[in-house]
Amino acid sequence: MQLAMEANTVIGLRLLKAAAGGPAADLEAGRMISEKVSAAFDLQAQLVTAALTGAHAGAPSRAVAMYRRKVRANRRRLLKGG
Repeated sequence: MQLAMEANTVIGLRLLKAAAGGPAADLEAGRMISEKVSAAFDLQAQLVTAALTGAHAGAPSRAVAMYRRKVRANRRRLLKGG
């Protein structure tokens, strides 16, 4: 539930930045794309490691925790005006 609320905040903050336009909006758009690609690779590595080590039982919760850390960091950065 916390992830959903934090993600919603990040979406809203990013929409405000995009609506304002300018170089900051362009930078944020590029950052969104690169973060998504990076997160997908991180998750893939995490899931492969879990499969190879037999630790797949906790893989879903670790995946959510990884995304939550990334979303929380974005939320903090955007709230500071970054």
